[in-house]
Order: sequence, then structure tokens, then C-alpha cells
Amino acid sequence: MTSSHPLPPSHPPNAHKWGYFLLGLLTALAVFATGVAAMWAFDIWGEEKPTVTLPLEHKEQAVDEALLNEAWGIIKSDFYGDMPSEEKRTYGAIKGSVETLDDPYTFFIEPEPAVREQERLQGKFGGIGAYLAVDEAGRVVLTPMVARPAAKAGVKKGDVLIAVDGEPIPTPADLDKIIDMVRGAVGTTVTLTIQRGDETMDIEVERAEIELPSVSWRPAADAPDVGYIHIERFSGLTDKEFSQALNELTQQGANSAYIIDLRGNPGGLVDAAVDVAGHFLDDGVVLIEKHADGSQKTYKAQAGVDIPAETPVILLVDGNTASAAEILAGALQDRKRAKLVGEKTYGKGSIQRIHRLSDGSALHVTFAKWFTPNDRAIDGQGLEPDVAVQSSPDYDSYLKKALTLLRK
Repeated sequence: MTSSHPLPPSHPPNAHKWGYFLLGLLTALAVFATGVAAMWAFDIWGEEKPTVTLPLEHKEQAVDEALLNEAWGIIKSDFYGDMPSEEKRTYGAIKGSVETLDDPYTFFIEPEPAVREQERLQGKFGGIGAYLAVDEAGRVVLTPMVARPAAKAGVKKGDVLIAVDGEPIPTPADLDKIIDMVRGAVGTTVTLTIQRGDETMDIEVERAEIELPSVSWRPAADAPDVGYIHIERFSGLTDKEFSQALNELTQQGANSAYIIDLRGNPGGLVDAAVDVAGHFLDDGVVLIEKHADGSQKTYKAQAGVDIPAETPVILLVDGNTASAAEILAGALQDRKRAKLVGEKTYGKGSIQRIHRLSDGSALHVTFAKWFTPNDRAIDGQGLEPDVAVQSSPDYDSYLKKALTLLRK
């Protein structure tokens, strides 16, 4: 249940494909044989547990090592160009093997993007507290967050980052690599070389724990008694932020009804979605998780709610409302606690277990699918809105329709 997925890599010629495929199988066996003790599985809902050791000997799946060596011997002899490093060959082999499963949600991530993914799910990281963006000229432009380390150190909006700890930044810049250079352990320092107009200066910033907000809120426009809450994704901080939103909106008198905006929400942690559902549902089923072996697990809301049952609730959804966001929407729709307004949702109803490998890389593996309280399948189906709305380029037709329904 992650926000985005990498595009499939381009396919090499057949000889290369078979080489990578065979190498992948051999690598997989070697990893499970020698490294399973060091590998932990991080469930998408946040629970850690040791990975189950897989049987190593399957005669029907045995890899012909001689054939593998023969194929790579030909590649080494005939290939015109630089040979990839052992690390790249290993990663390529794992990716190629995983692709044969033909599941878009089972995939391999190399160490650096795996770290960023984990930070998004946790909702916090060690950083300077600034937004980084690449402008049309390929330069990295900084926008410091209010009262965060970068702003306190003197970084200003529009400053152009030209070096990090003395290492120049190429143009056009690779934003992911620059983010990795800027982030680091809490309490460590990083020197930013910036250009401000005609002036160049070094600014030393001490990294701190930076939280990534997942929820924003305000009284609805033209309806100050209605609370509008936008959930961008479901992270480890979402339930805490949602509770804060309810408290502040209540203090402002914006609690006669609620509009929960899930448009563009790619999902995240299952537990976070279940916890948010608990603010609306007093006990009862939120989610049914079904496994390949026929077993299933039922998630229930805790008793006691923050939002009274008589308070109207509308969820805004669209074609990019997916995964954990569909869990919340499906539960409130089935339990007749809220109406869905907008478009049919994405239909991502499979659950991935994220295995953290020994080198920091990660392997997402689909192991179950989930269903709504009324046993409706989400995967490949999506959720139909109670009230369909077409988007408008001139105004927010979804929000306007929701307010109209609430007035009625």
C-alpha cells in the first residue's frame, strides 16, 4: 500500500533476459539460504515479525548452475560495452525474477528509495525542514518550512542550492539524490551552499526530526459550521493529526457536519485507516482480510466515537483514491455512516508485506486481499460513489455538491 510504484524496467535482448532470469533464481535461493536470519518483514500495517524460512530444495525448481555460468560466460565474452557491477547485476536479477510473477504490486526497491518509502510510511525523517524542487533550468530551489531548522539557520524561499557539504549539484539535478544528500541522522549537521541573487554563501544546518503532515483542515468555504478535512495519505501520524483536526474544528464551531477529502489519496498504513474509521464507527467490522490459504482476519473499530452518529459525513473520492483510502471509504459506505461523492475509486485491494533485506533494499510481496464489511471486493473493482460528480475546471464541483447535499 504504498503511494506510487516504479515503472517496469526496459527488457534486454532474449539472451540477457534469460541470463538475468536464471541469475535471479539462483540469487533468490542464495538469499534465503544465507541471509534469512537477518531479514525482517515489515507488514504494511506496521507490525514487525521475522520472515518465515522458505524450503530451499525443490527438485522441480532446481537451477542449472552450469547453464547459468554458460550464459554469463557468453555475455562476458561477447558483450560490447562495460559490464555492470556485481551489485547492479544482483539487483537486476531480483527485479527480473520478481517481474515473472506478473503482479504490479510485488516488486523490488533498491536501498535509497526504500529508505524514502519507509520515511513516508512512518511520517517522519531526519532533515533540514525545507521543500526542494527543480525549476525549469534544472536547478534545485529551496522553500524552508516555518520554524524548522533551515529557516532558523537563515535559508530563504527561492534560494538556489548549488552544493551540499562541498559536493556540487549538477544541472539538471536528480532530486532524489539531492534529497538523500540533505537528509541524515537527527543531530548531525549539513552545509548548504546556496545562491541568493548574485551572492553565494554557506549555511550550516543541524538536522532535526521532521514530520510529514498527512492531514489538513479548515471550516468549509461558505459553510463555517462544516468541518473540511483533507487526508493526503495514511501514515503513522494520521490518526493523531485527525484527532487534532476534530478538536480544533469543534473549537471553531465547524462540527455540525464533516467533509472528508480522500481525492488523490494513494493509501498507506492499514492500521491508520482502521484507526480513523474508529472516529466514526462504534465497534463493528471495518475490514476483512483474506489470505491465499483460505484463512481471514477481521479488523474492528474500537468502541466509542468522537463524531456522534447523527452528524452527517460525506467522503470525496476520485479515480486516484486507492488502497487504505478505499478501506476507510468502503467501511463508512457499507456501515451507512457516510456517503461517497465523486468518481469510482481506483480499486487497489491487495495487501503487501514489505520485507527489509539485509542491505537496506526492500521487497514488496502481495500476500492477501481485503474486502469491505459487506464482503465486497475492492481489488480491480473499486467503489462506486453514492453521488457521481464530474470535475469542473472552473470550480471544485465535488465540494460544491457535498455542501449542497448537506444543506438538504
